[in-house]
Amino acid sequence: MESILNPWPWYVSGPLITLVMALLLYFGKTFGMSSNLRTMCSIAGAGKFADFFNYKWKDQLWNLTVVIGAIIGGFIAVQFLSNNSGTDLNPTTVVELQNMGFKNPGATLVPNEMFSLEVLASPKALILLVVGGLLVGFGTRYAAGCTSGHAIAGLSSLQKPSLIAVIGFFIGGLIMANLILPLIF
Repeated sequence: MESILNPWPWYVSGPLITLVMALLLYFGKTFGMSSNLRTMCSIAGAGKFADFFNYKWKDQLWNLTVVIGAIIGGFIAVQFLSNNSGTDLNPTTVVELQNMGFKNPGATLVPNEMFSLEVLASPKALILLVVGGLLVGFGTRYAAGCTSGHAIAGLSSLQKPSLIAVIGFFIGGLIMANLILPLIF
């Protein structure tokens, strides 16, 4: 059980991801989470209002298993396969986060100062969630895919737009973590 409860090393999880991607490429399928939103909107009838949703969504039904698997897998992982360990952070990162106002960085998988139900009572947190959600949604649509789709599927099929998108994701993440996040907290 110990090997299941702890994070898997890269040399186990990496080849498993590679195997899945090789199978998807072999069967002519593409992977990505954001495309599922388009499929769900098309199923709900959004094609009547916008041509973007007017396509053969039945060809993408298989991809909804990714969403269902993420939900079921996440539930199983949290409820049955969690060893309640925190996140192992670099001591310098811990000090920087404490200086930003995080009380106990690394004690939980995600910081309570950002992801607890009490935070939702704050107007500042609600504004950050709404603006962040809109930016992620716009960015996903503008980049023609999400981070997982570009970084895993796009790069594995040697797509130049995915390489550009992944470089942009990293630059954006660095700017957010080092310049914007310290100003917010």
